Amino acid sequence: MSAAHLEVGDPDTRYPDVASFRSELRTWLADHDLSPGPDHSLDAQVAQLARVRRALYDADWMRYGWPAEVGGLGGPAVLRAVLGEEVATRGLAEPGIYSMIEVLAPTMISYARPALAAEMLPLLLSGREQWCQGFSEPGSGSDLASLTTRAVRQGDTWVVTGQKVWTSLAQYSARCVLLTRTAPGHAGITAFFLDMDTPGITVRPLPMMHGVEEFAEVFFDEVVIPGDRLLGQPGDGWKLAMDLLPHERSTCFWHRIAYLFSRFDGLLEEMTEPDDAELGAAYLALHTIRCRSHATQERLAAGIPLGPETSIDKVLLATAEQQLFDTVRDLLPGEIELTDSHWRSEFLYSRAATIYGGTAEIQRNIIARRLLDLGRE
Repeated sequence: MSAAHLEVGDPDTRYPDVASFRSELRTWLADHDLSPGPDHSLDAQVAQLARVRRALYDADWMRYGWPAEVGGLGGPAVLRAVLGEEVATRGLAEPGIYSMIEVLAPTMISYARPALAAEMLPLLLSGREQWCQGFSEPGSGSDLASLTTRAVRQGDTWVVTGQKVWTSLAQYSARCVLLTRTAPGHAGITAFFLDMDTPGITVRPLPMMHGVEEFAEVFFDEVVIPGDRLLGQPGDGWKLAMDLLPHERSTCFWHRIAYLFSRFDGLLEEMTEPDDAELGAAYLALHTIRCRSHATQERLAAGIPLGPETSIDKVLLATAEQQLFDTVRDLLPGEIELTDSHWRSEFLYSRAATIYGGTAEIQRNIIARRLLDLGRE
């Protein structure tokens, strides 16, 4: 029941075809041990992520699928999906934090000044820096349009005051893609690329019930940002966010699905009394989102813009993830409730799958209104 592999489209013949890329990558990974050590703390995970990215970048694997203008070697985005799949299935890096690159890098390529993107993207791709995404705020998580963190123009700079929350890995990040309010309404949201060591920034990690302080709240007290750190133009922030969010649900999701299939295989190895019906239901949920995500990858490979249809991917993935770890709870009695194992931590984290990245209720509203034209009620 292991995951099938991703083979999408017909890549440009100047670059490795998908099958050759995967085969050569597997050979390289077999010859270069990038396995994580016994320390599974968040500090260790972030250090391991940097180690893996740096090794893959130095060997050119991390550069495929990205434009040459930002340090890449070109080729289709599917090569990045294959690379992330191989990393995830081998457990070389935690898939959630590994995949953040698939959200932040395309945003920089699309909205940053070309010189800024060319300077900064190699730092992210090579693992020399970690970046974060400053979107959510207290009281305006899924309702992104209600954000209140304010940026005021002062000459050639902007001064930012406000607060963000649920900012993944903010305490480790050198840069932040930040959304601010510069005027009323959707057209009054403006995006910046911010250095996290700028005076006036305070980061406070948030304790979580699964024991990992992955998220943080970030406070901005008259933080000065140079005008050349705008992403796009003033007022382009909402468009940037709408372009960014589908990236969370394309290649990132493929990586996550590959990892969840590896966890399914781990469940099979540990069970003593299998329940075919419950296992079959969990496998079907995973297979469904994999098929859906494969179709999304095909649209991405064909150059078709991703939009509200990726809300379907979000609902299916959250459902499959929670069903998988519910099955673990049922088929490994006491493992969740009575031990401090990795299964317990992952089960607790899966409870948030229908909340982070846009709640399940918001996603269903998007599907109803924007895809099924069912109106606002």
